[in-house]
Amino acid sequence: MSTLNDEHKGGIAPTVSLAETSYRDGLVKETSRFVPEEVPIAFSYGGSTQAVMMGTPADLEDFAAGFTLTEGIIASIAEIQGIEVLQEGDGLDVQVTLAEDKEDALRARRRHMAGPVGCGLCGIESIEQAMRPVPDVSGVDMLLSAADIARASNALNSAQPLHAQTRAVHGAGFYVLGEGLVAVREDVGRHNALDKLAGAVMRAGRTGAEGVVVVTSRISVEMVQKAAILGAPVLIAISAPTALAIRTADAAGMTLVALSRGEDFEIFTHPHRIRFEPAEVA
Repeated sequence: MSTLNDEHKGGIAPTVSLAETSYRDGLVKETSRFVPEEVPIAFSYGGSTQAVMMGTPADLEDFAAGFTLTEGIIASIAEIQGIEVLQEGDGLDVQVTLAEDKEDALRARRRHMAGPVGCGLCGIESIEQAMRPVPDVSGVDMLLSAADIARASNALNSAQPLHAQTRAVHGAGFYVLGEGLVAVREDVGRHNALDKLAGAVMRAGRTGAEGVVVVTSRISVEMVQKAAILGAPVLIAISAPTALAIRTADAAGMTLVALSRGEDFEIFTHPHRIRFEPAEVA
């Protein structure tokens, strides 16, 4: 898997250089700066749009595959028969062709959602669906050292080309013991970055159980849900989790590590997957 976000099918580049006026060290200067693009990205199935999100126009096939998985539309990459990216005005339409049985199931889901009641969340119509149960990853064996966690976080920080250029996007990486960081995906939206990563992992023929997910953002419940659907037993973040994210990770049997900065981190759930040397235990 590539660690670079260099795929921008659809004709819209992921960054643009714009003029600015900077004020630093008491000096005013006319200069320019790279900033990330943010465009409407639609996901369409069988000719009908399922969802439209604002995102960075890079790694769109990974994005489509990951979104289709984490929204419960498919269970494996084999159920996607094709992905085509089309430019539509100022946005992009990512058309996903599914296996026939999945197309039929999605059409039935749309009919069920056609009523007037909705809670305003993407792709769902009720609070119960927002609080959906997540897969159980408690049976996935993995043992990390404290040094592994630091390596994963530090590797992600130095493997984000869009962030290095713009300082304005989130990153999500897949870290495999013995291999290091094997995939990185970026987006202005943290959920989008994780969906892109899930798609990259699937399309490379790997499973989430082979490694850990590491992200640059805070951890909300949706981030835990997406990582669990991918099958990852460990989720590492540089920022803090919400209470619901912690409860959800605990119920899923997932090890949730947050505030990972430098050599320091905090473990909120299932610490048995983290190995410490005796001298490190207070």
